[in-house]
Amino acid sequence: MKKSYLLLTGFLALLTGELTAQTGSISGIAFDKAAESPLAFVSVSLCLAKDSSLIDGQLSDADGRFLFDDVKRGNYFVRLQFLGYKTAESLRIVVADRQVVDIGSIALNVDPRFLNEAQVTGQRLQSFNKIDKQVYRAEQFDAAKGGTAIDVIRNMPAVSVDGQGQITMRGAQGFLVLVNGKPIQSDATTFLSQLPANQVENIELITSPSAKYDPDGRGGIINVTTKKGAGDGLAVITNIQGGLPSTNDYDNAERQQRYGADVTANYRRGKWDVSLGANYLRNDNAGLRDGDVFTLVDNHKTSFPSYGERSFDKYNYGGRFNIVFTPNTRNEVSAGFFAGHKFQDRVADIHYDNVTTELGTGTVIGWNQYFNPNLQNKQGDFLLGNLDYSHTFSNGAKLSFSTLYEHAGLNGSTLNRNIVAADTIQNTVSTYRNPLDGFRGKVDVAIPIGQGMWESGYQYRLDKQHGQFVYSVKEAGETGFTTVPAFTGEVKAINQIHSVYSQYSGKSDRLEYMGGLRYEYANRNLDVNSISEDDYQLTLHNLFPSASVLYSFDNGWKTKAGISRRVQRTSNFELNPIPEREHSETLEQGDANLLPEFIYLAELGMIRDFKQGSFFATAYFQDIKNPIQRVNSVFADTILNRVFTNADRANRIGFELGTNYSPTKWMQLYLGTNVYHSRTTGVVLDYLEARENQAWVYSINGNANFQLTQQFSVQGNVNYLSARPTVQGEDSRFLSPNLSLKHTFMAGALTALVQWQHIGLGILPSNEQRITTWAPDFYTTTNYIYETDVIMLSLSFNLNRLTRQITLPRSEFGEKEF
Repeated sequence: MKKSYLLLTGFLALLTGELTAQTGSISGIAFDKAAESPLAFVSVSLCLAKDSSLIDGQLSDADGRFLFDDVKRGNYFVRLQFLGYKTAESLRIVVADRQVVDIGSIALNVDPRFLNEAQVTGQRLQSFNKIDKQVYRAEQFDAAKGGTAIDVIRNMPAVSVDGQGQITMRGAQGFLVLVNGKPIQSDATTFLSQLPANQVENIELITSPSAKYDPDGRGGIINVTTKKGAGDGLAVITNIQGGLPSTNDYDNAERQQRYGADVTANYRRGKWDVSLGANYLRNDNAGLRDGDVFTLVDNHKTSFPSYGERSFDKYNYGGRFNIVFTPNTRNEVSAGFFAGHKFQDRVADIHYDNVTTELGTGTVIGWNQYFNPNLQNKQGDFLLGNLDYSHTFSNGAKLSFSTLYEHAGLNGSTLNRNIVAADTIQNTVSTYRNPLDGFRGKVDVAIPIGQGMWESGYQYRLDKQHGQFVYSVKEAGETGFTTVPAFTGEVKAINQIHSVYSQYSGKSDRLEYMGGLRYEYANRNLDVNSISEDDYQLTLHNLFPSASVLYSFDNGWKTKAGISRRVQRTSNFELNPIPEREHSETLEQGDANLLPEFIYLAELGMIRDFKQGSFFATAYFQDIKNPIQRVNSVFADTILNRVFTNADRANRIGFELGTNYSPTKWMQLYLGTNVYHSRTTGVVLDYLEARENQAWVYSINGNANFQLTQQFSVQGNVNYLSARPTVQGEDSRFLSPNLSLKHTFMAGALTALVQWQHIGLGILPSNEQRITTWAPDFYTTTNYIYETDVIMLSLSFNLNRLTRQITLPRSEFGEKEF
């Protein structure tokens, strides 16, 4: 094995022109002090200490790293230069024969002559813009503390979260999630709901992604960077939280429970870097639903208004482990492991009042009342491991390998009964087991060429899922359950993707640029065994181009533009054609012939950095082919069939802006807003007329923080989302105001936080949302009402404050199908 490794590194050394004989080496990292993150493509010069003469030069890589090999014995220093930053120099570096000198991070400060940007005493820069993304610090949103990553990102200007917990980015539910730059092939809402907000350092909105990223996601990419640890030694942060009793439990059958804890530890010494993390979160939610539905079947109108409890019992827990070994400045090996469990019970105990009339005469021909207790359970056990290796060559080139394997044991059930006068007239049980295995392997290379960096790579993705679905019914008077073949069966899904990409990025004077192309071969195979055996296959070849530019002016203004092509892939859940009884009035069903969406994104924006903060404004356009829609049709007079289908076309044209402003050192204001016009057209299911639905949509996210004393602060924030059109109807507005009080002790090591979430006071329509759809033969509207005025108490203890990145592994595949 050792011999093979030596042969491999020797061969790679020949490819990159690396010399084997060396007397010493100097390595380090270029660091953006304001952003507290590595700075790519910095000009790094190695100079003799005695006369400042230039010995060698290179560009830092995409991670800010640089390495000088074959350095003769002597005294040196390193000079770093980058447009918009002040020149930085290291201290004197003494190199002896065969000595490896790691000088660590060298911080570059913003040059006010270019950016006119300064930090107010006592404040940190809370947001900043780069060529392809906007970066926001999680710490500025106190209302999210103790919650999950969803509670952090709901404050981003391009992001909104509705009453059902669905996240949209520029109006699109589909987007790719990265953690510390690594792709997560999972449902965004499910994944982010398991990541504690206390572990989040920054949120990056990548609205114009380059070719090196997976093209998944209609709206772009959200990259979550986790907390970091300081230098050598131990760093620990722990949080505990609990909720006060509900102010309004809506007469739900069970009392809601809200409590949790998480801990993250990092130990670094010499060549070793070890990280551990564990969390538990119980976060129940009381609520109710108020609905009204009618169907038109065979000249009869059936109305079935409903009212009752709709609440959630939810918890998740998990443990993570990651180890990094750096034998020298040129090689790094890391391995990680994650094990976790996610659980959710949804209770829907609904009272129905059904009336059937003749359309022509209005004569009542049927009437009955019944109670429908419904319990839906879904849960999953997640296990995954990853192994990564990277090698940096003497000319600054970098080669990296990455693999990940995941197993997810997904299962659940739906228990549904219809009760009339204490007699059960129908009892149905749906169960499923849907285990998933996934693999991702990739290799990437980055080589400095000219004034920039050329990057290229190959990736293979595979996921396999074998679902078993059983639907049984026991009618009134029957002694046992009978399996219904049309709603029972097996679904085997295999998805494979091969992709290669190449891109070049760099700087020239005031201009930053990036351009590339990605090719993908994707194969989807779906084998369905129900009342018949069917095999569905889809093979696609696609190119995904991307390009971005950013230009900096003298007076602090910047302008940027970008274009890219992306894909919103189908999940196995959306493809599953076997119907599932969701509750008394609803069946859910996928479409095995569903096509993925293909999207062109374009944007043009301006950025302004000034003394007290920053401001940006961006116009964007999305053109969407085959938009995936979740729509309703009539299955029976009292049952709607909720299915997935493709419309023909959709587009959005929008405008977003955001600003951070600190008028004084004790006050910090944040505002983000997004306004867009959405239009969707196409034939839906078997309805003859093509549908067209369009409207203006806007969202507002505001945050105000007041540092009243050095230890005590007050923060208020509000999230508002206007009504949105769907292909068959409209989702109503959603409002969530919050207030937080924070006090620190022990020089900031201990923090106490009181949160008042979803402020309503019986006046504001907070934390509720109405969903309405219609067609020629039905109309349905349901108002979902959830708890307001939730009070949470949290304590956080930070030992040796975490400031260095901890790259704990995250789920890639299984959460998507949870």
